[in-house]
Amino acid sequence: MNTIFKQKNTHLFSNAANRLDRLPISRVHFQVLTALGIVYFFDLADLFTLSNVAPALIEHWGIPLSTIANVTAASFLGMFLGASLGGRLSDRIGRKKALNLFVFVFSIASLCNAAAWDIPSLMTFRFLTGFGVAAAMVITNSYLAEFFPSSVRGKYISFCAMIGLIGVPITNIVSAFVIPLGSWGWRLVFVWGAVGLIYFFFIRRLEESPRWHENRGEYAKADAILNRIEAQVEKEKGPLPAASQPKVSETVKQHTGYAGLLKGRNLKITIVLSAVWIFETFGFYGFASWVPSLLKSNGVTMENTLWYNVLHSVGAPLGALLGSMISERFQRKWILAASAFLTAIAGLLYGMTFIPIMIIVFGFIVNITERVFTSNLYAYTSEPYPTEYRSSGSGLAYGLGRFSNIFGSLLVGFIAVQLGYISVFLFIGGCWLACSLLLIFFGPNTNAKQI
Repeated sequence: MNTIFKQKNTHLFSNAANRLDRLPISRVHFQVLTALGIVYFFDLADLFTLSNVAPALIEHWGIPLSTIANVTAASFLGMFLGASLGGRLSDRIGRKKALNLFVFVFSIASLCNAAAWDIPSLMTFRFLTGFGVAAAMVITNSYLAEFFPSSVRGKYISFCAMIGLIGVPITNIVSAFVIPLGSWGWRLVFVWGAVGLIYFFFIRRLEESPRWHENRGEYAKADAILNRIEAQVEKEKGPLPAASQPKVSETVKQHTGYAGLLKGRNLKITIVLSAVWIFETFGFYGFASWVPSLLKSNGVTMENTLWYNVLHSVGAPLGALLGSMISERFQRKWILAASAFLTAIAGLLYGMTFIPIMIIVFGFIVNITERVFTSNLYAYTSEPYPTEYRSSGSGLAYGLGRFSNIFGSLLVGFIAVQLGYISVFLFIGGCWLACSLLLIFFGPNTNAKQI
C-alpha cells in the first residue's frame, strides 16, 4: 500500500490519480455507483416531472401553452444558477458536502411542488428544484470523473447515467397511473420526485474525493482516504500493483475564480463545451419537455399522450446502456457527433407524422440516440478541465446550457404557436446538427487521459 510521498524533501503529495488509476473495479466502485446512481435516478426523474404534469395543468388549471413555457423557464433559470454556483461551491467545500446539500434541496423542493397553489408558487418551487438538480448533477459527474480509473472512466459515468435514465420511464409510468386519478393526481408526481431523500441512507459509503483533498494540499487527508479504499480493494481482490510515479508540481494549484476558465487552454474548452450544452439543451428539452403538451395541443388525448411518452422513454436507459458499452471503444467526441446527427434525423421524422405507431417508433429512436449522446456528454464535460476547475468549469458549461433554455423554452412556445408543430421539430433537428458539427471540428479527444 502506498503512503504519502516526498519529492526532493520539499513537497508532500499522496499520488491520488495514479493510486486510483491502478485499482481494479471492485465493491468499492459499485458502492459509489449505487449512491450516485440514486442521485442520478431522482435527479433525472425530477427533470421530467413537469413535462408529464404540464398536460394536466393545461386541463385542470385552464392555462395556455405559453404559461407552461414560463414555468419551464423558471426551472432552467434555477438550473443555470445551481450548476454555476453549485460547481464552484463543490470546488470550495468538497464534492461530498456539496452533493449532500443539493440532493436535500432538490428533494424538498420537489415535495413543495406538490403543494403549489397557483402559477407563481409553482414557478418558485420549480426554480428551487432546478437549482438543486443541476448542482447535484455537476458534482456527481465531477466525483465520478475523479474516482474511477481513466481507462474506464467514460464507461462508468455513462453507466451511472443509465441508472439515472431508468428513472425517466419509471417516472412516466408513475405519471400515467396517478395523473388520471383526479384533478389532484399530478401532485403525486412531484411527491415521487422527493423520494430521492433515500440517498442519505447510502452516503456513509461515499468518501470525499481524495483528489480534491490533494489539490488543496491536504495530503494527509487524501492519503488516509486512499489507504481505506486500497485496504477494501485488497481485501476483495488481493495485492495491488505498484502505482506509477507521479508528476507533481512544487506548488498547490489554487482555484482563481471563473476568470481562470477563460484563460489559456481552458478558454477553448469552455467555449466549445458551453456551445454544445446550449444546443443540446435546446434539442433535448425541446423534445422531452414539449412533446406531451404539443401532442395534446394537436388533438391527442391526455391518456394517449402519457402512454406515448412512457413507450418513448423506454429507449432512454437502453440508449445510456449502449452509450456505456461503446464509451471506451471509440473517442467520445465521435460518439457524441454521430449520436447527435442521428437524433436530428429521428427528431425530424417524428415531427412529420401523426400515425400512432410511427410516433412511438421515432420517439423511441430519439430517446436511444439522445441518451447515447447525453450519457457520454456528462463524462466528456468533466474530463478536459484540471481538478481545481473541474466542477466550476463543467458547471459553467452545463449551467449556460440550462440558462439558454430560459429563452429556448419561450422560443419553442413561440414557434409552436406561430409557426406550427412541424416547425418545432425543424428547430430541434437544427440544434442537434449544430452539436454534431461543433464536436467534429472543435471537440478535444479525452479517452483514457489522466485528468
